[in-house]
This record gives sequence, structure tokens and C-alpha cells, in this order.
Amino acid sequence: MQLAQYGMTWRTLLDTARDAEALGVDALFNWDHFFGPGADSPEPHFECWTVLAAWAARTTSVELGPLVSAIGYRNPDLVADMARTVDHISGGRLILGVGAGFKSRDYQEYGYPFGSAADRIAELDAGLTRIRRRLGRLNPAPVRRTPVLVGGSGERRTLRVVAHHADIWHTFAEGADFDRKSGVLDRYCREAGRDPAEIERSVLVAGDPAVVGDPLLALGATLFVIHLPRSPDIDLDPLPAWLTWRDHHNATRQTVA
Repeated sequence: MQLAQYGMTWRTLLDTARDAEALGVDALFNWDHFFGPGADSPEPHFECWTVLAAWAARTTSVELGPLVSAIGYRNPDLVADMARTVDHISGGRLILGVGAGFKSRDYQEYGYPFGSAADRIAELDAGLTRIRRRLGRLNPAPVRRTPVLVGGSGERRTLRVVAHHADIWHTFAEGADFDRKSGVLDRYCREAGRDPAEIERSVLVAGDPAVVGDPLLALGATLFVIHLPRSPDIDLDPLPAWLTWRDHHNATRQTVA
């Protein structure tokens, strides 16, 4: 489940995270933006990594992470240290989601250089190398080998970065588009000397799991991130159907989160 931290009080943000964990959600993601959706969103908003640290301290079993942390906002070695710290707070439940960033307002209002898409992806590639190196040098080390999730779908550049660095690939692609991009990623993995099966496929979903989830599962997706309606409160009602669908497939076919 992704719970973007805008348009609510801190108490609602915390209570919803704990309610989702109690229902049986495997992983809980927030996002790394400084404003709500839309070009000029006026909604209240909280910062990504501070929220993750608080969630880590107030939950017990759900995995946690940003979907995704923008590489251009923070020094990559610092991101590794933040991730390691949240991993310890949570007892080894951190998933480190990283992406190139794409919302110009976030960069401009906070004083970060935005650059071109190519520049941001090159920064992502270099930053992920630094993150993995720093994770190996920190004392104490992370509780577990930190799984790195890379978000993005660009076939010329981003998927090459995924092939070199990611344990999980997250995409908005679906259907034939997902199938094609997944095939491109497989090819880049082979070129990089990696087994494509080492990279889990993650997708954002909503609606009927039998209609939406089954085709994506057949195409190789195994991490399903639920997009929940919110008007004005968070509606957790869609979760039980997806959790039942997950449990059915885990019992009969393959592991789904």
C-alpha cells in the first residue's frame, strides 16, 4: 500500500499506517514529494524520511520505504545513512526506493537544480553506486542487506539503471506495455551479467484484483502496490479483497505481496 503523506493530520497518517498493518499489508510506502498532487496543491504535507522513521518506531511487522526517494534532493551517502538508521529503528524492515525525480515544483521551491531527464537519470545511476558503497561501510551495518527498489520505465536509460542496481523494479506500466518493458529489462540484465529473475517486478494497482491483478501476475508482477481512494479520508475498504486475492495465489501458485 502507498500512503502519500498529504492532506491529513499526523494522527490520521499514523493511525492509517497502523490500521493497514493490522489488516495484513506486507509493505507500506509513502512518497518523496514536498507538495500534494497537482501543479499548485495547497494541501498540508509532511516530509518523506521523517515519516518513515516515525512509522518504523510505531509499527512491528510491515516493511517500509519511500516510493520513491528522489536522488536529487539529498547527498546519496546521506540517504544510505538515513536508510540504515530507519532499518535499525524498524528492526530490518526498510525497502530503499529511489528514483530520478520528475516534479519540477519540488526542485524549484526547495532550491535544487532540476536539470534534464537525462541528467537526472545519470545522477540516479551514480547515486545508487554511492548508496550501495556507503551501505557497505556504515557502522553498525544495516540489519539486513537493504533491498533497493528503483522506480521508472524509460526504456533507453532508466531500465539500464534498474538492471545494474535494483532488487525491485517499480513501474506504472500495465498490459502489453508492462510486458514489453519487462522484456527490455530482461535483455539489459543479461547484458549486465545478471539473472533477470533477481529483480522483482512491482506495479501500482487499483480496482478488482481478479480483473487487474491476474493479468499482471501472469506477466511476472509479484509486488502489487494498492492505490487507495481518498476523499477526504483514507478508505481502506479495497484492501481486504486484494489481501484475500494475495493469500489465494500464495496458497496455490506463486508468492505475491
